[in-house]
Amino acid sequence: MKRVASVIGLPPENREEYEAHHAAVWPEVLARLAESHVHNYSIYRFGALLFSYFEYTGDDYEADMAAIAADEATQRWWAVQEPLQRPLESRAPGEWWQELPEVFHTD
Repeated sequence: MKRVASVIGLPPENREEYEAHHAAVWPEVLARLAESHVHNYSIYRFGALLFSYFEYTGDDYEADMAAIAADEATQRWWAVQEPLQRPLESRAPGEWWQELPEVFHTD
């Protein structure tokens, strides 16, 4: 299993709309995540930052992430969400959410 954590900005003026969307995530988007072996996906808010965490249980992470990115419903979802978010300047090239290194884990 691969654990993935990431962070992105959320301007205060976008908080209400962003949280309303996530109170009713589109079923097609949730289905694509499950088909791509993404489980226990959570998003937390801390001030003007969003922190996400999910567990990946497949055996081809790159292919499954590409399948998510190619999914039409997911692309429509991202088109709604991305204008509300503010990527961090410190993110790696090609990242939207900045992936975070894991520094501790226990079972």
